[in-house]
Amino acid sequence: MPDFRAHCSPPARDEIRLTPEESHHLVVVNRCGRGDPVVAFDGRGREWITECIDASKAAAALRVKSMRQAPPLPHEITLGQALPKGATMDDIIRQATEVGAARIVPLLSERTQVHLDADRQDKKLEKWRVTAIEAAKQCGNPWLPEIAPLQQFPAFIAAAKDFDLKLVASLHAGTTSLKAALKHYHDRHQAAPRKVLWLVGPEGDFSPAEMTAAITVGFQPITLGPLVLRSDTAAIYALSILSYELANA
Repeated sequence: MPDFRAHCSPPARDEIRLTPEESHHLVVVNRCGRGDPVVAFDGRGREWITECIDASKAAAALRVKSMRQAPPLPHEITLGQALPKGATMDDIIRQATEVGAARIVPLLSERTQVHLDADRQDKKLEKWRVTAIEAAKQCGNPWLPEIAPLQQFPAFIAAAKDFDLKLVASLHAGTTSLKAALKHYHDRHQAAPRKVLWLVGPEGDFSPAEMTAAITVGFQPITLGPLVLRSDTAAIYALSILSYELANA
């Protein structure tokens, strides 16, 4: 596979004209030149094998040689992530894209220490989407995760009904292991879950009241081991072991 990758909208004909941002990244940052092979992708599983025919740093052009459709994701994993401090969410978005999360929902919980007005929320959302594109280009993932708008924790868990399995990472008592939860699901349904939602808390975890509310609407509390993990470590660890277990179910 060529080293050069670029995000694009589906081409109308046999030529792709990249946005100024994608052109700059491809030509200036990655040093792609005329005649170089480039894989362009739309984030929905479609990839175009192309050749750079115009290495303009503001409007690079690619000639399409062929198209391929990546198979659909075998399992659809949604991460409900309580918003952490600083730039930690950027790291979570980047690594969740690399692991193959289908959807990421930033949440406002009781212990969330970040408060954003509407304008800052919009800017953050756009930045996170750019971060996901950059991560997808780096790792070769043809599927971009949906980055949902910031949501309140109570409203989100109340509306979270379209999932086969709902999990919440927990430091509280009464947890079970992921392997046990998946085995229980398989024994009941004779199949692995197709759509899974995993909640991960902020610094300090979800409050006892939030954990009780989640369990009440069907979430299973899952332990990530005896150590207290940072929120970003917990998120990627949770996604990684879930992805592995589902792939080998």
